[in-house]
Amino acid sequence: MTAELTVLALAAILQVAQIMLGNASMNRDVGVAYNAGPRDETVEYSPLTGRLRRAVANHFEALALFTVAVVVVTLSGAASGLTAACAWIYLGARVLYVPAYAFGWSPWRSVIFGVGLTATMVMILAALF
Repeated sequence: MTAELTVLALAAILQVAQIMLGNASMNRDVGVAYNAGPRDETVEYSPLTGRLRRAVANHFEALALFTVAVVVVTLSGAASGLTAACAWIYLGARVLYVPAYAFGWSPWRSVIFGVGLTATMVMILAALF
């Protein structure tokens, strides 16, 4: 398996971990019964839970682009040391993004997001050129 595919698998595991972390925080805020139910009522979450849920949504967006990058690099045969390094940089940025969002590290959250996005775009560009 290429480094890029390995990182994609690890990024999917990170996404599941983020979902579980957000759900655990939600359970503390509103209880397991609400979280497991249809969630028809509007409830207030703690700021931490809100941030964790937004971090999950953000990773879904970033993961879609990263998946495109990995597919393009892999199918085009463009995997290289550069694309492997970019994949690992993406994953490192996404791991750091979780506490950055959860604890409101401003402007570092945006900087960390930018690092991951840049790494993803470099992978795509490397496959194109």
